[in-house]
Amino acid sequence: MSPFKYLDHTADMCIQGIGTSVEEAFCEAARAVFNLMVDLDMVVPKRRIQVSVGASSLEFLLVEWLDALISQKDLSRMIFCRFGVDIVTNSNGFHLEGEGWGEELNHVWHRAKLEVKGVSYAGLQVSRGKEGWIAQCVVDV
Repeated sequence: MSPFKYLDHTADMCIQGIGTSVEEAFCEAARAVFNLMVDLDMVVPKRRIQVSVGASSLEFLLVEWLDALISQKDLSRMIFCRFGVDIVTNSNGFHLEGEGWGEELNHVWHRAKLEVKGVSYAGLQVSRGKEGWIAQCVVDV
């Protein structure tokens, strides 16, 4: 089983993170997003950023998580290669405490590819399937 996939989509790029848990699927979705931007094998996990987001559903939580990471990339000029999340339910739905590990972006060294601008609600899905948990959405490239 591959930890993430790319699916055909008429516009932009549909990513799919797959894991044995919903947390692992969220981490693999983040890896899929950043793998669109750079060669992940070239990124060294030197620094850590923390992300805290909440949403009324797991689908909306996925969008919040990925948007927060993309925002952190833009704010900190960092690119991330390793992720960790803890998801809990609360009275408002779901809360995620997460982290991304990476380093400052170097377009040449990291072999920059596409620029991911944001996450769409198109194709949004978080579910348990035959391959495990799937966290899927379309990203704007």
